[in-house]
Amino acid sequence: MSQPTPPTGQPRLSRSLRNRHMAMIAIGGAIGAGLFVGSGSVIKTAGPAAIVSYCLAGALVLCTMRMLGEMVVARPSSGSFSDYARTAIGPWAGFTIGWLYWYYYVVIVAVEAVAGAAILHAWLDLPLWVLAMALMAVMTATNLLSVKSFGEFEFWFSSVKVAAIIAFLVVGGLHVFGAWPGSSFDFAN
Repeated sequence: MSQPTPPTGQPRLSRSLRNRHMAMIAIGGAIGAGLFVGSGSVIKTAGPAAIVSYCLAGALVLCTMRMLGEMVVARPSSGSFSDYARTAIGPWAGFTIGWLYWYYYVVIVAVEAVAGAAILHAWLDLPLWVLAMALMAVMTATNLLSVKSFGEFEFWFSSVKVAAIIAFLVVGGLHVFGAWPGSSFDFAN
């Protein structure tokens, strides 16, 4: 399907993101620094029940995304998902969901910067607020660059997140099955 030609004198939009960029932006967006920082305290507190709670939350998110996908197929829209709430429930629902989504991302950007700063603080002897501000500056600069640069940045950093999770799963599995030095076959923890 070809793009419609814009009227003369108007700039033409280019599509710089590839499928690999889109896939890793989606995966990396679901994996935040909070997963690495917060899951340790949850597992320490709840033990194996943390796995059950993560599975239940994952199933809820999967069902929600499936429902949104069904609505998109049934009624395509150029707006965001708040348009579907506006159509199904009413204008107040679309308005509320739109603003709650905005508020969520305003808060989560700061939370992710602080969590990332906590991770970096182990390697860099700088105050947490300096590291958080530096991360915010890097994220802002990345978003202000070209779409292609943003896509590449997100692709590689999301790849690092996925590789870290795979490494944690492998090391954890080796620990559980007694293949890690100093461990034995044990499900106690």
